[in-house]
Parts: sequence; C-alpha cells; structure tokens
Amino acid sequence: MKRFSFSSLMLVLGLLFIYAPMLILVIYSFNASKLVTVWGGWSIKWYVGLLDNSQLMGSVMRSLEIACYTAIAAVALGTLAAFVLTRITHFKGRTLFGGLVTAPLVMPEVITGLSLLLLFVAMAQMIGWPQERGIITIWIAHTTFCAAYVAVVVSARLRELDLSIEEAAMDLGARPWKVFFLITIPMIAPSLAAGGMMSFALSLDDLVLASFVSGPGSTTLPMEVFSAVRLGVKPEINAVASLILLAVSLVTFLVWYFSRRAEESRKRAIQQAIEESAADSWKQPEVRRAETAPV
Repeated sequence: MKRFSFSSLMLVLGLLFIYAPMLILVIYSFNASKLVTVWGGWSIKWYVGLLDNSQLMGSVMRSLEIACYTAIAAVALGTLAAFVLTRITHFKGRTLFGGLVTAPLVMPEVITGLSLLLLFVAMAQMIGWPQERGIITIWIAHTTFCAAYVAVVVSARLRELDLSIEEAAMDLGARPWKVFFLITIPMIAPSLAAGGMMSFALSLDDLVLASFVSGPGSTTLPMEVFSAVRLGVKPEINAVASLILLAVSLVTFLVWYFSRRAEESRKRAIQQAIEESAADSWKQPEVRRAETAPV
C-alpha cells in the first residue's frame, strides 16, 4: 500500500510538473492586463487582437505551412530509407548509409544549421539556386532533420512484420510495387502516422535550424516568439500558444478516437471469425455422421 501511494504521488507530481505551466499559460492568455505577471481580470481582447497582428499571424501560418510540407517529405524519404535498411540487407556501403541516415539524430543542431547554410551559399554561387533563403531552404533543412526520426520509427515497425504475407502476395502474381502499396503500407500505417506527427511537431518547434537557413520575410513562429521574449513576454504570445495547444489537443484526441475505433473493429472481426470457425467445427462432425448413417 505504501508503494502504491508513493508511486501515485510521483505520478501526480510528474504530471503537474509537465502540465501546470501549460495551464498557467492558458489562464494568463485571458488576462486583461498588459503585464503578464499581473492579473487584471478576465478578457478575450488578446485573442481578438491576434486578427490585427499580421506579423505574428503570418509567422504562424508560415510555420504551419512548412511543418505540413516537412511532414510529407520526411515520411516519404524516411520510409524509403527504412525500407532499404530493413529489406536490402547486403549491399556495398550499407553501414555508411545507415550512419548517414541516423547522423542527424546525434548531430548538434548548430552544426547542422551551419553546414546547411554553407551549402546553400555555395550552391547559390555555383548554380544560382537558391537565390535567397526562405521557406524552401527551411523546408529542406527540416526535412533533412526529421527524415531520420521517421526512418528509425518505420524501421522498427518493418522489422516486426511477417514477410510471409508479402511473399504470398508475390507468389500469387502481385508485382513488388503493388505489394508495397497495397500490403506493406497499410501494415506500417500507424508508424507512418506517428512519424508524420513527430515531424510536424519538430518542424513547428524548431528554432536553431530556421535561424540559420531563413531569410528576410521568412520568419517562423519560434523565431518570432524568441525575438519577442527578449523584450518581454507579450499577452498575444500567450494567446497564440493557447490556440496551438488547443489545436494539438484536438488532433491528438481525433487520432486516438479513430485508432480506438479501428482497433475495436479489428477485435470484433477477429472474434466473429473465431466464432464462425468454432461453429463450422461443430457442424462438421454432424455432417460426417449424416453422410455415414445407414439409409
């Protein structure tokens, strides 16, 4: 009983440590006072004022756009890299390729950002592209960083799959690309969704890489918040953060809800198949007795 009480206490303290700052942020987003640390009553004027703050809202939309592009590109590249690492076991340079795929996970973001900055500058001098740093360069940098996470997540799922299902499909005449899109992709769909959401969150939250590879007119939300915080936290920032928390919570709830429904449907289908199999097993002896009975 003491063990259980201590574990419960640690769980509550841990949850408070994580979520109490978020709750305080949401409460102070309704603060009527311009001073963040002084409570001046309840008000929604900072949410209404977001409509007039074109610079902050522009950075929000820019960050969401880059995060969507990054999630799509990172899932595509990370899945291909994971497929190569798990299914093509022997090829020259496999160890080097695996190290290059996972290198962004352990590489400091400052080093990665500086390297990409030097790369873009050299490319602009040699081939004339990119002429200026902006959304495209940020997207490339975030994709390079997030694809490694997707590759690790998808690789773990691919190693758990039963290859006999894919081999049976190819024995029946299905081509490899058809097996990949109709069999492999649906089986690894949860890991693809997890990798996509992780890439979206990492891109939306990134500050270091975007600071190196961004240019005029391409300020992201973390850069805007960091610049504003140095001069003092503004109530509009609390309002934006609260809206982002609300959006993330809704998306997480929807993903959990549909995943739960899919899991329940799968369990019902398995239970129905077991019951039908059991019913057939009971019918077979009766059919055999009817066939062997004397006329």
